[in-house]
Amino acid sequence: MKVARALAVTPIHLPDEEIRRRQDRYDRLAPPDLEIVLRDVGPEAPPALDTDAAVRTSERAVRSALDTALTDGAAGWDLAFPDCVLDPAVPDGAGPCGTTAPGPAVHGLLKLSAGFLAARGERFGAVVRNEAIGAEFTRRLAAYGLVAYSAGVEVLDLPFDAIADTAAWNAALGQAVTRLAERGATAVLNGCSAVDVEPADLAARIVDPTALALRLLTVEGAPTA
Repeated sequence: MKVARALAVTPIHLPDEEIRRRQDRYDRLAPPDLEIVLRDVGPEAPPALDTDAAVRTSERAVRSALDTALTDGAAGWDLAFPDCVLDPAVPDGAGPCGTTAPGPAVHGLLKLSAGFLAARGERFGAVVRNEAIGAEFTRRLAAYGLVAYSAGVEVLDLPFDAIADTAAWNAALGQAVTRLAERGATAVLNGCSAVDVEPADLAARIVDPTALALRLLTVEGAPTA
């Protein structure tokens, strides 16, 4: 069995312990034929995505990091993706790469997961940590042509530390998911690539976009785009 090597780049500059936590999560979620190596984007990126300016800075930093990594032919990457549901540096439409570098395709966790739900004819919503992320999430759905399938985005208004606090994040989902279900959502994308989704009796099912995207990347030879 050929194992594809995937490079994931964080959207924000993170401490070593958070990189390790996210790497462990990828190790758990990755299908057997996909190896994921997570790298920090670097100190030029913001420490959190709390404003539109931070989102734009993150996008530039991710593009630069991918450009640098993917031009190194000796690295042996089969594909790459940003470790972020906002898909920074991922092309809106068809295209080999969201960066200026030739080589492996750059995929998007949101593009893959939301596109799959839309292809099934599902109406889906999303929950996100803050307003800035919610606004960019909505812009991305529009760029992908998926607004018709969206029941909207609910803001959980959580601090950055909640990303690593599984209990706190999952405890905040109830009312937000109920509101999305009332607008017709049967599935709700958990709008953070680094949060574990716990089973719960909610009004709509919670979809982990990272877990779903990783499974999709190994379908029909997708990793070697």
